[in-house]
Amino acid sequence: MQILIKNGTIVTSSETFSSDIFISEGVIRRIEPEIEPSCCNRIIDATGNYIFPGGIDPHVHMHLPTSAGFSSDDFHTGSIAALHGGTTTLIDFVTPHRGQNLPEALENRIAEAEKSLIDFSFHISPVEWSDSTAHEIKECIREGVNSFKVYMAYKNTVGLNDHDILNVMTAVGNAGGIVTIHCESGDETEILRNNLFNDGHTGPSFHPLSRPAGLEADAVRRATEMAAGSDCPLYIVHLSAKESLPFIKQAVIRGHRIFAETCPQYLLLDDTVYTNDFDETAPFIISPPLRRKKDSDALWLALNEGIINTVGTDHCPFTLDQKRSGLNDFRKIPNGSGGVEHRLALLFTYGVLTGRISLNRMVDLFSTRSSRIFGLYPKKGTILPGSDADLVIWNPGPENTISVKTHHQNCDINIYEGIKTRGYAEYVLARGRIIKDKEEIIYPETKGRFLRRRTLLL
Repeated sequence: MQILIKNGTIVTSSETFSSDIFISEGVIRRIEPEIEPSCCNRIIDATGNYIFPGGIDPHVHMHLPTSAGFSSDDFHTGSIAALHGGTTTLIDFVTPHRGQNLPEALENRIAEAEKSLIDFSFHISPVEWSDSTAHEIKECIREGVNSFKVYMAYKNTVGLNDHDILNVMTAVGNAGGIVTIHCESGDETEILRNNLFNDGHTGPSFHPLSRPAGLEADAVRRATEMAAGSDCPLYIVHLSAKESLPFIKQAVIRGHRIFAETCPQYLLLDDTVYTNDFDETAPFIISPPLRRKKDSDALWLALNEGIINTVGTDHCPFTLDQKRSGLNDFRKIPNGSGGVEHRLALLFTYGVLTGRISLNRMVDLFSTRSSRIFGLYPKKGTILPGSDADLVIWNPGPENTISVKTHHQNCDINIYEGIKTRGYAEYVLARGRIIKDKEEIIYPETKGRFLRRRTLLL
């Protein structure tokens, strides 16, 4: 199929200019000021609109198994929500059972993701260290997965102690990959959680007290030190606390390859939401928890300064009924919320339109930087001849209000309920297919594909 996009303003991470885009066989072929509309199946007039590279969400959890059931979006419903928000590539997670081979777990997870309407890849989580783990890491890299996630929390299930994390970092660094890491000091967190519960503090308002900012900051300090000692690139997920930022800045100044991600919830929401009754508070039970407004302000500044490199969503929605599984024990409330649909609108409205970040910086945070960090560039994350035609035609005018009545994630709660946004993805193209046309999702005959990622471009 051949598509011509005319009269739009192209915005990449480094440039803003007016031009036409000619697409053929799923790839951008030409970018020129005036392209004649001969032999095109479809012409899109993008007058007054921006054209962004399709979003890459580097942190989602579709169909995640928990004691409260699977997270409420699978890869099909989650990819629909993503498309409505201008995201065309997802990076999810492979979490094996203890004793399970990592390449086998990867193969199983790829099969689960075949319902996705958009392209996808994975980070793989070693949940234990064994004699074969280093070999399995190399096998996964040969299969096209170059990032591996470790957890400093949740040691009873998926978390690792520091010694085993250092082993993973050493193996991944030697193999040419990158480690992504959940930074919360797990032992101390479990002590706080259990002490609060044993003292009769069972409600959701005690969740943030069990995971204070200092435990994130201390974990960030240890993680950056281990990464430096093992010469392994490190990507810190869902950064939430102002106290964590100096350790990242110091590591970067020393020349270490340290990257950080935050999420819209940490930029726009704060811990005042934890003072209501259960049904109003439980939707905000996420880890790490929401912090104070001064933390949000510090994160915005760090985004603008380049200390934080990407904005993911940690999309992991649960229904209110699932959240109520922890009605009498906040430790049992499934941690997670939705957000993949709202990332671009929130960054545009509360970042660009308020002057906190530039339009080009927004594109870098939303798409390009994740593409570079995780080995997808230049096929993804930019607008160049030869790149996949993953594009968002963004109409900056319309005003919207986020609501469970109109959102597309498969969930009956939304942490952004009532928040107003400006602009929307009028068209979304994925590998040259118009897959979102105004408000309509056009279901393609071919679905998303598993992306084998190449050598890292850090």
